[in-house]
Amino acid sequence: MIKEKEQSKYIEIDLTGPQGNAFYLLGTAKSLSHQLGLDWEVIHAQMTESDYEWLLQTFDHYFGDLVVMYR
Repeated sequence: MIKEKEQSKYIEIDLTGPQGNAFYLLGTAKSLSHQLGLDWEVIHAQMTESDYEWLLQTFDHYFGDLVVMYR
């Protein structure tokens, strides 16, 4: 049987692959912040003020309603 892939209302990011790269996440955050009218400079400063785990937490804080990240 062949089924159609279900469409998710979320953007999905696999953190174990190339999408888990900090630069990819920063690029995605920049794009989303422009689309949503958020201040990218503030978000960028917060995402890069500490380590990778902080970057993920900050990303999730701003975009967790739109993006699901998998480990």
